[in-house]
Amino acid sequence: MKKFIMLMITLSLAVLLAACGGDGDSKDNSENGSEGDQGEQASGQQEMPEPDLEDVPDVVAKVNEEEITKKEFESTYKGRFQQMAMQAQMTGQEIDQDQMKQQTAEGLVGTELIVQEANNRDYSASDKEIDETLNEMAQQQQLESSDKLISALEEQGMKKDEVMSQAATQVKIDKLIAEESGDTEPTEKELKEAYDQFKAQQEQMNKDGEGSEQEVKSYDDMKSDLKTQLKNQKQAEATQTLVDQLRENADVTINL
Repeated sequence: MKKFIMLMITLSLAVLLAACGGDGDSKDNSENGSEGDQGEQASGQQEMPEPDLEDVPDVVAKVNEEEITKKEFESTYKGRFQQMAMQAQMTGQEIDQDQMKQQTAEGLVGTELIVQEANNRDYSASDKEIDETLNEMAQQQQLESSDKLISALEEQGMKKDEVMSQAATQVKIDKLIAEESGDTEPTEKELKEAYDQFKAQQEQMNKDGEGSEQEVKSYDDMKSDLKTQLKNQKQAEATQTLVDQLRENADVTINL
């Protein structure tokens, strides 16, 4: 089973891929959330749903003869389902678990394709790069250092060699995405266009009375965040393009 670090790789890629079309979804969710809040006041909080994993096969998918197992799928699906269930509790909307299972499987296939491509290219991962990656992962888990992270993973049954190997894979993936993305530095024009779009949306929300009225930050105050957002978006688009290209030439079977 690809454990904690591979799960983090999957989730980090999922965030990148979702960023491609995330703006429209966020708007819909915001609108639905407003309606759901009104319904919730009338009928009370919705009961927390449970993930349905009974029909998941032992081998969920095969990607170029590499198996994605039920255990790998369940780890990712449960994490995603928990987020969706919390949202469903607030909005009152039902979760389409069949659709979510397909999306989760597709995400895992995309991740496996990226992992395979990163390992197939002539990338190296130095001890320094591996240590920096582990320290970054440790910070994400609110641990003091990479040594603390390794100790925590060893307590969960992972061997140190496995942790180091998977961290090296993450380094290679980072290099692959950076190479495919090219120059992601946004121009001043792109930053100002993104700010104008955000400002218009915020002003419209304030006008419509959606939630508490919020002051629109200035361009200078938001510039750093906008720069990060646009960089992530460009990386997401490049990653999705690469996944699509790899999928065309890959032997992929999904058993859901």
